[in-house]
Order: sequence, then structure tokens, then C-alpha cells
Amino acid sequence: MSTPITAQMVSALREKTGAGLLDCKKALTESNGDIDQAETILRKKGVASAAKKAGRTANEGLIESYIHLGGKVGVLIEVNCETDFVAKTDEFKSFCRDLCLQIAAASPTVVSRDQVPEADLASEREIATAQVAGKPPAAIQKIVEGKLEKYFSTVCLLDQPFVKNPDQTVKDVLTERIAKLGENIIVKRFVRFQLGA
Repeated sequence: MSTPITAQMVSALREKTGAGLLDCKKALTESNGDIDQAETILRKKGVASAAKKAGRTANEGLIESYIHLGGKVGVLIEVNCETDFVAKTDEFKSFCRDLCLQIAAASPTVVSRDQVPEADLASEREIATAQVAGKPPAAIQKIVEGKLEKYFSTVCLLDQPFVKNPDQTVKDVLTERIAKLGENIIVKRFVRFQLGA
């Protein structure tokens, strides 16, 4: 016997995820009224939807800036989307501001893993290997890979835990925005200034 899906359930899921009413109702029906499971279903669909949009050209967008109180830290970021219409939405502007706050707070050095200089990666791998010397070879490889993952979550913006919700990475939040706005979104570049650094 299936659980009846009420308007309150749909509304609660919509408020929690930002997904459309029909998508929320379908996810609740599929999950037999379990809101947490419905949220997972919506997130999976968002990832699939974002993957389809990844190849699309994104030539519009915003350049957003942020200066932290006291003027000690500043951020300038370029975030691209497909249309000027989406770039002008409050949702997109808010996302760009959140990214500025993320960069100011967490000090990433690159947008994604593919931008990490090979020399830096080799150096980190060498340091991690030296730290676990004497362990069995199979264990060394796993430990080094784990340390490299931690390194990526420090220097790569998209791999960092999102400052407003540490249960998600910045990439997860980006994927949700792509699904919600219906356009490909690319974090093109950023620069972080810190007084005296």
C-alpha cells in the first residue's frame, strides 16, 4: 500500500530542494512518501541533468567581487552560463556571491583538479609517500591516494566542502544550480587577494 502524497509533503520537499512541484511529487511517489529518499532521487536526477548540459557553450555570465570587512581579503570571480537571461537572475547572482565567500573563507588556489600544476601534485605525492614509509605497498598506495584527496579538497574550489553546507561540496552545489536553472554553468576563473600575502 502506498503512502498518500500530500500538498504539505510536496511543499516541504520543494522548499528543501528548490525542485519543481511536479518533480517533487514524482520523487515522493517513487520513494513512497519518504522525504529523505525523495531528496536523494532529485539530487541524482540533477546530476544526470547537469551531465547532459556539460558540453553546452557558456559565454554569458557575471564577474562578481567581494571585499571582506576590514578590507584584508578580496575576491574577483568569473562565472559563465549560457544566456544573459539566467545571468541576471537573483539565483545566479546569489550563487556567484556564495562562491566569492567560499574563496575568501577557504583560500582555494585553482578551480578544479585539472588545473593543479603537475609539479605541485608530484611534490604532494612524494611528501605523502615519505610520511607512510615502512608500511605494506598496498597500504601505502591507498594512504597516498587518501592524502591526495585531502590535498585536492584544500586547493581545488570544486572539491571543497561548501561553507554554507559542509555536507556538500562546491561541485554538488554547482550541479544543483545547473539542474535548477536549466543551463550549463562554468566557474571560469578567480583571483583571491589577501593583504600582506
